[in-house]
Amino acid sequence: MDKILEGKVIVISGGTKGVGRTIAEECALRGAKVVIGGRDEEAAKNSIRLIKSYGSDGIFVHTELKNVADCRKLFETAYNKYGKIDGFFNYAGITPVSPLDTCDEETFDDVMDINFKAAFFCCQEAVKYMRMGGGGSIILTGSTHAWGGQKDRAAYACSKGTLRILTEHISKNYATEHIRCNYLVLGWTPTEGEVALRKSQGKTEAELRKEAAAVLPMGRMCERSDYIDGIMYMLSDGSSMMTGAVLTINAGEYI
Repeated sequence: MDKILEGKVIVISGGTKGVGRTIAEECALRGAKVVIGGRDEEAAKNSIRLIKSYGSDGIFVHTELKNVADCRKLFETAYNKYGKIDGFFNYAGITPVSPLDTCDEETFDDVMDINFKAAFFCCQEAVKYMRMGGGGSIILTGSTHAWGGQKDRAAYACSKGTLRILTEHISKNYATEHIRCNYLVLGWTPTEGEVALRKSQGKTEAELRKEAAAVLPMGRMCERSDYIDGIMYMLSDGSSMMTGAVLTINAGEYI
C-alpha cells in the first residue's frame, strides 16, 4: 500500500459513519494518524482498533457539532496529542427533507448548524493549527444540490451552497500560508443515514439501489470505496498546488 500520507495528522468530522469512517480507516492505512470526531464511540473504537492494526495511531473525540466549543475541542485535542494538523476532511452533515414552502425553523437551524456553522468553526480551527505547521489541506464535502438542488432539499441545498463560498474564501485568502481548500462533490451513496431515510419513506435498500441505478448515468450508486483515491490525493502532497477546486465524484448525476 502506498503510504502517501505517512507522518500526517488528519482530522475527520463525522468520522464514525459512512464515507467519513471509510476515509478515517483508509488514511491510517496510507500512513496517517487519525483524529475522529463524532458521537458514536463504539463505532470509533472499532475503527481505532483497525487503525492500530495497520501500525498507525488514532483517537476519538466525542464531538457535538452544534456546539462550537466541541468543534474547538476536536482540533485542540488533535494538536495536543500529535503536535500538528495536516488535513481536515469535513464529512459531517444531515440531509432532511426540507422543501422551501414547508421547511420549519427547527429543521432549517439543524441543517445550517451542522452542515455550515460547524464546518465554518472547524475550518477556523484548522487554519489556526495548520498555519503553525506551514500549511495543510481542507476538504469540504459538497453536493450537486449546491447548484440549486431538488425541490425537497431546500435547506440542504443552501447549506452546501454556503460551503462552496467558504471553499472559495479559504482558497483565495490563505493560499499564501500554504493552506488549501477544495470542494468535494459526492454522489448518491447508500450510507447508513441515506438507507435509514429511505427506510422511513417505505423503501428497502434494494429498492433504493434499483431506483438510483435507473436515473444515474453511470448505472449505479456510488460506493464509499469510489471516493478513496480522490480524497487521498486531496489530502496528500501530490495536490499541493490544488486549491479552490471542485472535484466531482457522483456517477454523472447533475441536478
